[in-house]
Amino acid sequence: MAHACGHANDDLFAKMLASQAAGQGALPPGLGLRAEAFGALLARHFPGFGPLGVAAGAELDPVRASERSDLVGLMLEGRAGSDPSEVWLAEIVAAACMAGDHLWQDLGLWSRKDLSRLMADNFPHLAALNDRDMKWKKFLYRQICDREGIPVCPAPSCQSCTDYAKCFESKE
Repeated sequence: MAHACGHANDDLFAKMLASQAAGQGALPPGLGLRAEAFGALLARHFPGFGPLGVAAGAELDPVRASERSDLVGLMLEGRAGSDPSEVWLAEIVAAACMAGDHLWQDLGLWSRKDLSRLMADNFPHLAALNDRDMKWKKFLYRQICDREGIPVCPAPSCQSCTDYAKCFESKE
């Protein structure tokens, strides 16, 4: 991974791939991308490397396809437009949103700061809207719900998160 080409997002993709190879994170094989997209990502960001022991082309839960599509659409509307990998990142982030932990952990990133950088660099419009530093997964779902006029909208995996009590503790 140290031979990345200096493109934007090399470090983020390297962390995701290293975490996946170590059995961490919650992304499906190939970071949740279709085989051709995963191959293009590797060719652009890590030329000369093979599939790195990570299978590509995993199918995601078709029941949640509409939800993933809404998340991808939201992110692409607010993308920076400065790097083609923003499209792959939108797909990857949407795939990770289907898992049950904090988004940075589900992505296989090494800190929440990595995720904040990913969002600020690739989806600056959304990052600017998150001016209260809301947890990213909850924030993304809140944006979707606001569009649909749904007033109460927890992220679908909040109840299974280990930090549920911290986010939803009683104010009394």
